[in-house]
Amino acid sequence: MSAEYPIVAITGASDHSTTTITQALQQIFYRECIKAVYVSGSGFHRYDRKTMRAEVLKARTEGRKLSHFGPEGNHFDKLESLFFQYAATGTGLFRYYLHSDEFAKEIGLEPGTFSAWQQMDADNDLLLYRGLHGGVIEEDIDISSYPDLLIGAVPSINLEMMRRIDRDLRQGLSEEEVREVVLDRMADYVKYITPQFGRTHLNFQIMPMVDTSNPFHFDDVPSLEECYVVIHFQKIAKQFDMPRLLKLIPNAFMTRRDQMVVPGPQMKTAIEIILMP
Repeated sequence: MSAEYPIVAITGASDHSTTTITQALQQIFYRECIKAVYVSGSGFHRYDRKTMRAEVLKARTEGRKLSHFGPEGNHFDKLESLFFQYAATGTGLFRYYLHSDEFAKEIGLEPGTFSAWQQMDADNDLLLYRGLHGGVIEEDIDISSYPDLLIGAVPSINLEMMRRIDRDLRQGLSEEEVREVVLDRMADYVKYITPQFGRTHLNFQIMPMVDTSNPFHFDDVPSLEECYVVIHFQKIAKQFDMPRLLKLIPNAFMTRRDQMVVPGPQMKTAIEIILMP
């Protein structure tokens, strides 16, 4: 942890939650004139898109499971080195994973590949990490020890499976291939993703209020209007005046002394109100 070079990490497998939390933090940074440097965890994957698919098939033939959730698919050591160096100096090495055609074209590379490793601009006030492993522990690597604020973007399993299945199908995978990918991910999810949510300061979990019982057959992915958000003030509940928060966030209510529920459309507003202090 570093008072001079603080690190905020959003960790978890819920893409929708991480996006909303990031947007809320961006609004806070803008209002407070904080210059943040943004790092995506996907830049620390070990393989590009084509190589990953080949390595996954190879792992299956060898009776192994390979996914982006576990250490075989990532550079945990490089991510820890970034956090260690940033906490000490305010800079560090990172790279981009080129998800979209537009971003790839801007960089001048193929989609699904990586940019070169680069040193981040030292002219910043804070590092914001968004990815799968901001709180991971694996053997002698303890990434969870570095963030000054660690936020869990916790998936509701079937809802997140629906989102990922929808994304994978749009990327051209067959339904059978998608089923295999889900099975490949499960073991690493339980071992490397789930434990992180016990190390966070704060968790946000989107819970659908519609039937998501079969994530392989659905009409539409539930929208935020069809969900509630469970907020767990895991390690910092004593820092908040809960009755005051209930008044500030429309239709919020408490379910436990350290857990609050808000309607899905109020998620971004709730995050800003809670994280602003």
